[in-house]
Amino acid sequence: MTLEAIRYRRGQLDILDQLLLPSQSVYISVSDTKDAWDAIKKMQVRGAPAIAIVGCLSLAVELIDTDFTNTDDVASYVASKLQYLVSARPTAVNMKEAADRYTSLVKKITLENSASVESVKKRMVEEFEQMFKDDVATNKAMGSYGADHILSKYKNKPVSILTHCNTGSLATAGYGTALGVIRKLHEMEKLSHAFCTETRPYNQGARLTAYELVYEKIPSTLVCDSMVSMVMKEKNVSAVVVGADRVVRNGDTANKIGTYQIAICAQYHNIPFYVACPTTTFDSNLATGKDIVIEERPHSEMTHVKGVQIAAEGINCFNPAFDVTPADLITGGIITEHGVFPADKIYVELKSRSILG
Repeated sequence: MTLEAIRYRRGQLDILDQLLLPSQSVYISVSDTKDAWDAIKKMQVRGAPAIAIVGCLSLAVELIDTDFTNTDDVASYVASKLQYLVSARPTAVNMKEAADRYTSLVKKITLENSASVESVKKRMVEEFEQMFKDDVATNKAMGSYGADHILSKYKNKPVSILTHCNTGSLATAGYGTALGVIRKLHEMEKLSHAFCTETRPYNQGARLTAYELVYEKIPSTLVCDSMVSMVMKEKNVSAVVVGADRVVRNGDTANKIGTYQIAICAQYHNIPFYVACPTTTFDSNLATGKDIVIEERPHSEMTHVKGVQIAAEGINCFNPAFDVTPADLITGGIITEHGVFPADKIYVELKSRSILG
């Protein structure tokens, strides 16, 4: 049974507190957008798709019990709350994409002749709920495309995959992006082994990916971030598959800090490097990775572990949450729900298929 990180029924949203994993499985209630903003900022929920889903579902819960004078007030309220949610962790683009899309939609709905306050509220709640449902189908499509593409490089023989950070059910509505590819290979009995990095300094790999791999009984090994080159040299890694928080027009990709150096190592060892992400992670407004604003996290994440200081008092810290991998290092391609595309051609390919507006 796949992990359930987001529990929702109309009017009620609960999320698995990922700060407590793997030692405790505790669900916390999200009753409004402020609760969601706090949970996203604190990283009780994380992963670009999950951030957008929790943000939008929190607004769905809030809308049900909020009164409005007219439909214009509903539209203004929805737009304001969505932009507020974007501010929690701005590097991850899925929330921004959802904010833009649903702001445009709610304005369009209010212009319909039959629009009333209740009909607009109901429609937006249904749209947010559909987003939650669609994410799993999107992830499964990515898993299939990614697994088939990797296996085609190895004549359909079992493969071993290395991944970074957490991209599974805990980072999405279910199944996962990069971890979804690994999950699909395992279902096909074509996965010989999965390697996950610890993903310092927040340890999403050690705490969360390792937890999912053990939960799903997938053959796997946890390695320190500093061991990646050695693993590639000694352990017959077939491919690297990671997720993404933002992909821009030239194919440059922002992902969890440490991704860039793994891509460099993969290129040196002639190992295909893939990015798996839904097309909602694509940002056509930015030309290159240089335009991506990188979130910096508190120094305490580096200097302390569970409140215990591990670094010298007074040391300066640099703690970017993400780095940018250039398109030319994404040698395997970008795995989407529509297929696998060369990183440097991702914009042209998606545009030609009318996937991008």
